[in-house]
Amino acid sequence: MTHQTRTVTPQSVVWLVGASTGIGKALALRLAASGRHVAVTSRSAERLQALADQSSVPGAIKAFPGDVTDTRGLADVVARIESRMGPIQVAILNAGDYEPMALEDFDPDLFRRLIEVNYLGVVNGLAAVMPSMLSRAEGQILVTASLAGYRGLPRAAPYGASKAAVINMAESLQPELAMKGVQLRVINPGFVKTPMTDKNRFHMPFLMEPEAAVDAIMKGLEGKGFEISFPRPFALIMKTLRMMPHRLFLALTRRMVDSR
Repeated sequence: MTHQTRTVTPQSVVWLVGASTGIGKALALRLAASGRHVAVTSRSAERLQALADQSSVPGAIKAFPGDVTDTRGLADVVARIESRMGPIQVAILNAGDYEPMALEDFDPDLFRRLIEVNYLGVVNGLAAVMPSMLSRAEGQILVTASLAGYRGLPRAAPYGASKAAVINMAESLQPELAMKGVQLRVINPGFVKTPMTDKNRFHMPFLMEPEAAVDAIMKGLEGKGFEISFPRPFALIMKTLRMMPHRLFLALTRRMVDSR
């Protein structure tokens, strides 16, 4: 039997992982201002507490430090949140890391680091939050991937591969979770001005401010589609590239390398 899933509503308990900087920080503040009770997680307890203190709604944001690479530790975080705040209706697994890599800097350790955070960090978050949602046959989980996960782009091999893995995993899990009442969705941003994208030394098309990205996410939270992607023009370009034959796509990306 297929259960009806619920959208985000005011007074929902939202668990937001990766909340101390960038999109996550702006999203936590917006969710709190809209009436949600927000449990925020990242490795920095100090940053989380500063975020909670910054909220325009006193007490709406509560800090629960944790490391996404720690499987048991993340499960303990979820247990503490649900003991203190009640069942998590919405989980947003947003922790991420990024480092560009040129061929001459090929580094297996960088691949491992980004896979540990960007992909296995999501796996650990799912393992922590799914049991409670499945037992209630309700809930919504959003995982942050990237438009860079659509196809391999120059100097983004470690990052893009980790995000492609997130998209593929979500597509694989979504049908079974939906049948059990849990909605699994993917957030695919383009370039958003954050400390991570500040590392880039190339022109980033359709670069967005974090607040504009949060606008798109908040709008998407009220929908039911599998994917929330933005900005729309860049998402359409990347979707077109995804359908392009390899011969044409690789010829295009070679030009991208030559132009840098």
